[in-house]
Amino acid sequence: SGRPCQAWFALKLLFVRRLLLMARKPEREVMDGHDEVAAYASASSQAHLDALDNTLVEQALSLGRDGKELTGLLLDLGCGPGSIALKIAARCPHLVVVGVDRSRTMLRVALSAARDRGLANRAFFIAGDGNRLGFSDGAFDFVLSNSVLHHLASPASVFEEMARIASDGGTILVRDLRRPSWLAFPFHVRWHGRRYSGVMKKLFKDSVRAAYTPEELAALLRASGMDAARIFLHESSHMGFVYGARSKICQPGVT
Repeated sequence: SGRPCQAWFALKLLFVRRLLLMARKPEREVMDGHDEVAAYASASSQAHLDALDNTLVEQALSLGRDGKELTGLLLDLGCGPGSIALKIAARCPHLVVVGVDRSRTMLRVALSAARDRGLANRAFFIAGDGNRLGFSDGAFDFVLSNSVLHHLASPASVFEEMARIASDGGTILVRDLRRPSWLAFPFHVRWHGRRYSGVMKKLFKDSVRAAYTPEELAALLRASGMDAARIFLHESSHMGFVYGARSKICQPGVT
């Protein structure tokens, strides 16, 4: 009958998906080496990274209440050299940004950049651990994280901490890389990493291998009690989620 055939087809499809799934290879949580910091700041990588950052900045700005600019307090978790936090601060004069990172080398770069851009009075960068943030409940109107998820040993606990420090009317925006199938991996890395070279090219390859899939992200969100988050895909290279007042969704899903 039709039902056994449908069940057999479903099993075959599941087998093929599992066969193509590439196992995740975790990456170190802290990027603090001089070569790593220099690679992110290199001229050859900077233009491409700036373009990627700009797409996230625009997405963050679009989440302002009633289409207005972001105001209040914003936390950038895993801020790195502070590029995204400073770009948002420059566009939102009534917003104070706080960047948190475990790399003191990255934080020094961020602090220097804040001074150079005249934003030192509204942009603060401090060392901290995403699993144990020293902020009170509901302290931030907006919580942002970019390209940090693939570094985390316990993403669900970090998600819980982000939800704790977000205000009742606040929003959480997280974006990261996506891990392709093992079949697509070499082509994925070659294409999306075509603007990188040397240390940066290796870092990108390792990061993609350490990234999660949308299905894994959905499972992490369920484990952290953030089932209502909206998962989004950005082109074929990135994914993320929006959670909170501006998630614009009643049920979880992938868009």
